[in-house]
Amino acid sequence: MDINKVMVIGAGQMGSGIAQVHAMAGMKVVLHDLKEEFVQRGLAQMTKNLSRQVEKGRMREAEKTEILDRIQLSTDLTHASDVDIVIEAAVENMRIKSELFAKLDQIAPAHAILATNTSSLPITEIAAATNRPEKVIGMHFMNPVPVMKLVEVIRGLATADEVYEVVEALSRKLQKIPVEVNDFPGFVSNRILMPMINEAIFTVYEGVATPEAVDEVMKLGMNHPMGPLTLADFIGLDTCLYIMETLHEGFGDDKYRPCPLLRKYVKAGWLGKKSGRGFYQYE
Repeated sequence: MDINKVMVIGAGQMGSGIAQVHAMAGMKVVLHDLKEEFVQRGLAQMTKNLSRQVEKGRMREAEKTEILDRIQLSTDLTHASDVDIVIEAAVENMRIKSELFAKLDQIAPAHAILATNTSSLPITEIAAATNRPEKVIGMHFMNPVPVMKLVEVIRGLATADEVYEVVEALSRKLQKIPVEVNDFPGFVSNRILMPMINEAIFTVYEGVATPEAVDEVMKLGMNHPMGPLTLADFIGLDTCLYIMETLHEGFGDDKYRPCPLLRKYVKAGWLGKKSGRGFYQYE
């Protein structure tokens, strides 16, 4: 099956990035969100990203215009009625995702694939909200989407082989590298990354070292481009906590217990870069 038209649900940082790379690959894109202001903000972010490419000489102004012309803005879910794939990048909440997929199942054409960009929630459970579980799959992009090469392609319990193959080919068309993953809490990326971040937080909580010292050890000693606490601030401490809770619940293993300091920071509203304060302070 050829993918010619894509709907991306959620015009935030991830959704607008996903829409951008599909438009850059020559596909028609419907960028959907609940409010007009949200989709306009997503369009502004894409325009800014592409303008930067023009300034750097990596793209012509005419190419930028062609890419943006392929993007249709939407606040009406019925625009899913003529697409080949829907990629959901909404909030990380199982109830919201299940309700959304149940609606999409009714609206999207029978051949359409329903994909989710979830970073930790079970694909199988999301698929159970539809009458086409064989056509439901995970496409977990990395942030920032236009830059990062990886896409975790996650099979649910019922995902059909041909659906996996279409999504794998689509990922390559986006100049991404797809990696096949089965449906377990946190998949591969967050199952490994988040416990490392959580352990870094424990070292601060227990007074072993300051955030600056922890990050320096991991950058200079382990060759990480960014320390785990800086990375946690960029991801959002609320997101880190949510994923740790998902791992803890999914596996029932105390090695995934979120650090009390992480909980305290989130309750204080210290969510990282987006709130101006996390393990570090931001202007």
